[in-house]
Amino acid sequence: MAAHNNKNVGILAMEIYFPPTCIQQEILEAHDGASKGKYTIGLGQDCMGFCTEVEDVISMSLTAVTSLLEKYNVDPKQIGRLEVGSETVLDKSKSIKTFLMQIFEGCGNTDIEGVDSSNACYGGTAALFNCVNWVESSSWDGRYGLVVCTDSAVYAAGPARPTGGAAAIAMLIGPDAPIAFESKLRGSHMAHAYDFYKPNLASEYPVVDGKLSQTCYLMALDSCYKTFCHKYEKLEGKKFSILDAEYFVFHSPYNKLVQKSFARLLFNDSLRNASSIDEAAKEKLAPFSSLTGDESYQSRDLEKASQQVAKPFYDAKVQPTTLIPKQVGNMYTASLYAAFASLIHNKHKTLDGQRVILFSYGSGLTSTMFSLRLREGQHPFSLSNIASVMNVADKLKSRHEFSPEKFVETMHLMEHRYGAKDIVTSKDCSLLAPGTYYLLEVDSMYRRSYAKKACENGSLANGH
Repeated sequence: MAAHNNKNVGILAMEIYFPPTCIQQEILEAHDGASKGKYTIGLGQDCMGFCTEVEDVISMSLTAVTSLLEKYNVDPKQIGRLEVGSETVLDKSKSIKTFLMQIFEGCGNTDIEGVDSSNACYGGTAALFNCVNWVESSSWDGRYGLVVCTDSAVYAAGPARPTGGAAAIAMLIGPDAPIAFESKLRGSHMAHAYDFYKPNLASEYPVVDGKLSQTCYLMALDSCYKTFCHKYEKLEGKKFSILDAEYFVFHSPYNKLVQKSFARLLFNDSLRNASSIDEAAKEKLAPFSSLTGDESYQSRDLEKASQQVAKPFYDAKVQPTTLIPKQVGNMYTASLYAAFASLIHNKHKTLDGQRVILFSYGSGLTSTMFSLRLREGQHPFSLSNIASVMNVADKLKSRHEFSPEKFVETMHLMEHRYGAKDIVTSKDCSLLAPGTYYLLEVDSMYRRSYAKKACENGSLANGH
C-alpha cells in the first residue's frame, strides 16, 4: 500500500507499566506535617508510584516494550521506527532508544530509525507525532512505528515531593488504527519560559516556579484551544465547543490542575459565545469577560465560578481519564497517555465513533492540542483488547504500599546514587511481576546492566 494512501493512521496497541511500589498521599501528608487534605484535596491526588533502586526509566521501558510485543504477538522484525520521549536523563549522549535495541538486535533487526525526544513532559507527544508523520509519509517502509514514553518524576523533600510519579507507556503506530489521528485538527503553542527546568546536571531534581508553571500551562492551553477552534471552524464550517468531543484528556502534573484546565476551556467557550454555554452559565461567567488574560489567570473568583459551571461536563468528559494519574502521580511524558489509558480502561465498550481531544504540555515551554477519532477495530488491535492487555485495575490493585519512613529512605538512596558508578543493587525483585526488567548494576565505566525476572513457569527470560 502506498504510504500517502494510508488511512486512519494512529495507535494500534498500547501497554502501560508503572512500579509496584507506592505510597498513599493521605499517609504522606500526615507524615510531612502538611495540613489535612493538602495532597488529597489540594492537589487532587490519591496515591504516588515511585521507583526503588532496582527500577529506572530504562528497565520500565524494556518491560513495556517486551510486554507489548508479546501480548499483541508482534514480530520485533516488524518495527521500522522507534522513538522515545523522556526527560529523565541517565546519559547526556546515549539515548534510551539504544538500550531498547537489545530487544531487536537478538532477532537481527537493526534497521530501526528514531532516537529520543526531550523537552520536559512533551517529549512523548513529539515522539508520537514523529512516528505518525513517518507512517503518513513517503519514507514509510510498511513496518510499524513504536513510541515509548518513560519517566521517573522525583522532587526534593518539601511541598513539591507529593507531585512525583513514575511509568512507561509503549504505543504501536500504523494505518487502520482503532485510535486514529485527525491530523488537520491540531493547535500548538511554543514559547520561552523558566517555569520548570533541570539546569543542575548533578541532581535529578528540577528548579520549579510553581505559580508561573500553572500560569504558563493555562496560557498555553488557551492559545492551543484558540488555534484548534480556528482550524476546526475552517474545516467544518462551524464553531467548535466542548460539546463537539466526547472526552478531553489533559497532561496531569496533579489532578487539581486538570480540573482548572477543563473549566478554562468552558470559560473560553463563553468568551467565544459557543453552543456549550447556556443562559445560566453565561450569567455566572459574564462578570469575568472583561478581565485581561493576566488577570483571568490570577482570579480565584473566576476559577471557582468556571469550575462550578464545568462540573457536570467535567464528570462526564474528563473524570473517566483521571484514574491512573491520581493513583500513580505525575509521570511526565507518560502522564497524558496514562490519562488516555484510563479512558480506554473505563469506557472501551462505548468509545466507538467518539472524538477525544488531548492536551500535551511540557515546561519551558511546548504544548499541543490534538484530536483522535476512536473505533472498536479488529482483534488484536481493538479497543477492548487494548483495555484487556493493559489490565489497569489488576496492576493498581497488586501494588505494595510503603510506609513514609521507607519511602523517604528509598528517595534518599536514589538521590545518593544518581549519576554514580560502581553500584550493585540488592537485585531484590520480589515485588516485581514476572517478566519485569530490573537493574543489576552500574559498573566502574557507568555501564548499566539489566535482567528480566523469571516467568512463572520457572524458565528464565533472557537477561540483558
